[in-house]
Amino acid sequence: MEHHLTIAALWLGLAVISAVVAYHLRISIALVEICVGVIAAAGTSFFGGTADSLGSNLEWLRFLAISGAVLLTFLAGAELEPDVIRTKLQEVTVVGLVGFFAPFLGCAAIARYVLDWDLQASLLCGVALSTTSMAVVYAVMLDTGFNRTDYGKGILGACFINDLGTVIALGLLFAPFTYKTVIFIAVTATALAVLPTTSRWLTRVYGHRTAAIRTKWVMFILFGLGALAIWSESEPVLPAYLVGMALAEFSNGDAFWIRRLRTLTIGFLTPFYFIRAGTFVSLSAIVAAPMVFLILLGGKVLSKILGLYPVIGLYRQQRDERWYYTLLMSTGLTFGTISSLYGLSHGIVTQGQYSFLVAVVIGSAVVPTLIASFAFLPRHLLPEEKARGRATPKEEGLSEEG
Repeated sequence: MEHHLTIAALWLGLAVISAVVAYHLRISIALVEICVGVIAAAGTSFFGGTADSLGSNLEWLRFLAISGAVLLTFLAGAELEPDVIRTKLQEVTVVGLVGFFAPFLGCAAIARYVLDWDLQASLLCGVALSTTSMAVVYAVMLDTGFNRTDYGKGILGACFINDLGTVIALGLLFAPFTYKTVIFIAVTATALAVLPTTSRWLTRVYGHRTAAIRTKWVMFILFGLGALAIWSESEPVLPAYLVGMALAEFSNGDAFWIRRLRTLTIGFLTPFYFIRAGTFVSLSAIVAAPMVFLILLGGKVLSKILGLYPVIGLYRQQRDERWYYTLLMSTGLTFGTISSLYGLSHGIVTQGQYSFLVAVVIGSAVVPTLIASFAFLPRHLLPEEKARGRATPKEEGLSEEG
């Protein structure tokens, strides 16, 4: 137990350092946590340690990390008010599909014909680098306040369509469609249909009387569907996003409750996810073969830009809006690392190919977002409080709780 508490203290200490650095640099804390994870892993390796020395592969830490990803994805889905998405249905569908197909085809072709990977590994590369990181984008939306604007909600909707394409492609190309898949789809669809009514009933009868029953109920559903997703060889973050969308109206009916859930997620769980992601980047492997890393990273980002920038121009005329939207859609993390790990565990890619894919996925979470934040932030769309440099009432409440 002493060892576990020591590891937890170490990781939360890194999270505190990340928060301080993010505050002074005025960038998303998610990006800083990833970079801190990379630095921590490099420092450990320099002194002869491994990822195990940091505890990255401990089962309880992996559980906290995936819990953070699941809850963060749920919160992202909860931000997508149905009325807003209906008015932006064409935009999020077109942008999301282009955001998937452009890098999928481009990166698969680069891996096959430039890097000379075999066909299966090339297709897996296309899938892994086709993603947009919902976790990173949502964290950035929270930091800027764009999550409360139509602009930000449009970006989140496009991210969902993009990642849905990735999940479907991974399943169609590599995962067998079995009776487990049918059961997962049927149970998820049934749960989504009854969740809003059931959640409102639980809140009306037991809310404010039984301690945190809404939080327990939502987490029960998220973990239950997540377990079913893993059993069916899918991913737990997919039903989490759908549950968030189904409960968007319910969640936004009580801002104080959703704020407390956000505090739990961002204050405790997501640092384990983002820092852990950073610890798997091998700087020595990148230094040994930097051209492979640069070719794949350039392929992912450039294919996203070439595909998305003209399309986003149909919906956004301002230059900063178009570039910010495009660059955030160029990020990757959650589904990219999941797809890469799937390829490694099933013998589709080698350990070396896996290392480059994970490094590129994490690099794409950092580089485009930094450029977007420093060079193309559409300040005219920021909520009034953010534009004046003050915390919003919501954030002030979050600061008090956290």
